Amino acid sequence: MSKVLSRRDLDFLLYEWLGAESLTARERFAEHSRETFDAFLDVSQQIAERDFAPHNRAGDLNEPTFDGERVTIIPEVSRALKVFAESGLLAAGMNAEHGGLQLPHVLQRACFLWFQAANTATSAYAMLTSGNAHLLLTHGTEEQIQRYVLPMLEGRFTGTMCLSEPQAGSSLSDVTTKAVRNDDGTYSVTGGKMWISGGDHELSENIIHLVLARVAGAPAGVKGLSLFIVPKRSLTTGASNGVVLAGLNHKMGYRGTTNAVLAFDGASGELVGEEGRGLQYMFHMMNEARIGVGAGAVALGYTGYLHALAYARERQQGRPVSGKDPLAPPVAIVEHPDVRRMLLASKSYVEGGLALVLYAAKLLDEPSEENDLLLDVLTPIVKAWPAQWCRLADDHAIQIHGGYGYTREYPVEQFYRDNRLNSIHEGTDGIQALDLLGRKVTMKGGAGLALLLDRIRATAAKAPEELGVPVLAAADRLAATTAKLWATGDPSAALANATAYLDAAGHLVIAWLWLEQLLAAEGKEGDFYRGKRLAARYFVTHELPRVGPMLDLLDSGDTLLRDMDDAWLG
Repeated sequence: MSKVLSRRDLDFLLYEWLGAESLTARERFAEHSRETFDAFLDVSQQIAERDFAPHNRAGDLNEPTFDGERVTIIPEVSRALKVFAESGLLAAGMNAEHGGLQLPHVLQRACFLWFQAANTATSAYAMLTSGNAHLLLTHGTEEQIQRYVLPMLEGRFTGTMCLSEPQAGSSLSDVTTKAVRNDDGTYSVTGGKMWISGGDHELSENIIHLVLARVAGAPAGVKGLSLFIVPKRSLTTGASNGVVLAGLNHKMGYRGTTNAVLAFDGASGELVGEEGRGLQYMFHMMNEARIGVGAGAVALGYTGYLHALAYARERQQGRPVSGKDPLAPPVAIVEHPDVRRMLLASKSYVEGGLALVLYAAKLLDEPSEENDLLLDVLTPIVKAWPAQWCRLADDHAIQIHGGYGYTREYPVEQFYRDNRLNSIHEGTDGIQALDLLGRKVTMKGGAGLALLLDRIRATAAKAPEELGVPVLAAADRLAATTAKLWATGDPSAALANATAYLDAAGHLVIAWLWLEQLLAAEGKEGDFYRGKRLAARYFVTHELPRVGPMLDLLDSGDTLLRDMDDAWLG
């Protein structure tokens, strides 16, 4: 059994639950079939296990270095990315007219999970490049697509997103990078950007930065931001384009991904779309990256769970509580109830998180007003819930390994460190909570939340009563709590405990998706299906009850976090 990811679970979710084969009836995917879908999954697993997983530890122990002139990265990273690009996976979901294979989003997401689980640091370069290319395919001109996107899809160029600045962090309204119009229609971009993943390296011929900047004379705030294409090197001469690496940040995880401090010194850039609409365009990449971060958190939690399960079955230690004979041989630690608790909890988190990520991806394949609205509501949950709870699966994996778990001889400590970053990447959990409660559940008069709750209730009504009723009750409570929070019309009070709201909504959504899996497994026999039924029962009976105290806090109207004085903290 692979310890990277479960192909059996992917097949179940894709085909037995989501019915991915039905997508081939759509014109865009008509050239595909179950056979082509399986071929993509097969090659993804093969490349991930052969070319990505073997250097995961080496990339962590030998992180990129900067000698003042150039960045050095272990050679395995370049070789792996070259194989990935040559396989066609980088462009698989793109339009055929641009060299893509029009693979459904849900299949592309399933394929890429193999790489995120095998080596999240190396896969990050591909994820950012793909997101950059998608944005330009949507908002760029045909000329820009030819110049920048096609070389990215060929693996010759890589891409980044440059939003944060040292003084601004996630507060993009405070971006100060400037862009000055030139007579030839280009712009000179000047300023500093921070935390730029993949921001500098020698892995590709060029790096295409997408940079948020403020054109001279533009208004303050996010409405004054524009988006620019700024290559590291001139496409015509190959000379430096005024993008200077000021240094590398050294993180606790994702160590194999360069994380750069960049200085733009009058760098030549091209405007994407219209001035003043930069953040609107950038949200295309940001939302894709948020789902990608959630998927990466699932992948890291899943591989941690599989490593822990294999270890628990192999490691002999201790005896059953009822065992009286000290000379009896020790048993595998999987026999101990507390180890089983951690394994079952982890299974419920990672398989529930995987269902969430794939469900969101399939909504993209079946665009409609309802599905688009539902995806808007789910996106902050897709990003934040796995980052917290699938990280807990990695925490459990360390605990199950015991003293070995926090040594570097075993990989689970790296999985945890890598996964810890995902609660910060692409907007912290707190930002996702504000987005969910402050915008997503109230937009269009609450239509998105109503749609989500309708789908949850429809599933719960079909489930066995002992599991469906608690989910129905939680859905009704979330609806009532949401209405109560906004009844006063005071945003500061409504959002005072937004993180508790995100946690409650996330657990409800995962409980719903476990009922979905339970129904898909109905009447089917074998250990795999028994495991699905067990995990569904566990999540509804052991995890869903966490929602009650969260909603109690929200219902109370408590504003302690808003009203406290920071001087009281010491």
